[in-house]
Amino acid sequence: MRTTSVAEPGWQVGLVWTAFPVLGAALVYGVKAAAGWVAGLAWAPAQGLFRLISTIPEPAATLGAVGLGLAGGLVISFIAAAERLRVEVADEQVVLDRGGQETGYDRTAISGVFLDGKKLVLLGLDSAELAREGSDLDAGALSDAFQSHGYPWLPEDPHRDEYRRWVRGIPELPAGADALLHARAEALRKGEEEDVALLRAELARLGVVVREEKKRQFWRLARRG
Repeated sequence: MRTTSVAEPGWQVGLVWTAFPVLGAALVYGVKAAAGWVAGLAWAPAQGLFRLISTIPEPAATLGAVGLGLAGGLVISFIAAAERLRVEVADEQVVLDRGGQETGYDRTAISGVFLDGKKLVLLGLDSAELAREGSDLDAGALSDAFQSHGYPWLPEDPHRDEYRRWVRGIPELPAGADALLHARAEALRKGEEEDVALLRAELARLGVVVREEKKRQFWRLARRG
């Protein structure tokens, strides 16, 4: 089965794994180096902490600062790796791999593919969204991959004009959707990405398609049947 893979280039992945640890080490070392000076400023906050840091003997202070910064940078690199998206496109299916978590979509269930900003969207046959995944993948590479396997690549969302701004108490929404949208608005406000995604899935089961712009939610109904 011929498959086309679209992923972040190797140099970009390597940069993430090196830049964050180096920047982390430099940042924490800078804090250590400036601790004595900051501790002497009468107006500076957390003077006790900076005074404590300035009393740590060398080379333990430098080694500890660099080690702590490297560890913090590696944590950020691992988080970035878990969020990285890879798209595998074949004639029969599409597989979206987010940090090793793979989700497959059968070709016969996909009616169109497009980019909404930096989000890759797979449309179903009933106008519902099968997937909406954000990434930094190259738009041209995605377009070429899908079109080379015969998928309909769309220049924009064909249902964009159907979206309405969500406010509480809209009567046209299915039962239970208003409460889910309210909970999702709170999750968006707090930055709880996992809950945002789970609530999108719950809304999809009710036939509600939702998108957001700067934490404002917009909705439309899928065309069931």
